[in-house]
Amino acid sequence: MDTQLLWFASRATGAVSLVLFTAVMVLGILTAGRAEFAALPRAGVQRLHRSLSMVSVAFLGVHIVSAIADGYVELDYWNVVLPVVAGYDPFWVGLGTVAVDLTIAIGITSALRRRLPLRLWRAVHLSAYAMWPLALVHGWGVSGGDGRQSWLIVLDIVCVATALAALGYRLRPDRHPDAVARATAASVHPATRKEASR
Repeated sequence: MDTQLLWFASRATGAVSLVLFTAVMVLGILTAGRAEFAALPRAGVQRLHRSLSMVSVAFLGVHIVSAIADGYVELDYWNVVLPVVAGYDPFWVGLGTVAVDLTIAIGITSALRRRLPLRLWRAVHLSAYAMWPLALVHGWGVSGGDGRQSWLIVLDIVCVATALAALGYRLRPDRHPDAVARATAASVHPATRKEASR
């Protein structure tokens, strides 16, 4: 296969992966905050979160395979799971490797969610808060990539602003799961509303 095509595929799927994982992150934050919208109820938000997660992993796979197959730099398949051993840009590639390792752990535990203790699943799933910024910084730092070009810096800023806005929404006191549960119960059972106001 043409190495230039592989180079473009690696860069393009890296940028698309960032956008998709940002969307996954935002939907995960909103799901944790029990958000739902008129056009998309909470179950729909959860389904979209899961579906986008799978699409994101597919793009990530193409990003990794095309970067290795390109052959322009010294990368092999061990570099996907073993951080900081790459022959090319070991620190920055290593950050991407740690992000991939966390993604694999999140994916495996999500697939086994019904068989795992809730606390274990939740602890691993919360590692997405580390995975996403590691992937972001990996894309910015790898030399020879597009990370420092203005279009990708703008994309990074938009992704960070979107994730921070979702996190700000989630951390509002009225969005705490207990407050949302009380508000839901009060809307369903008027007696609960009276008791809650006491």
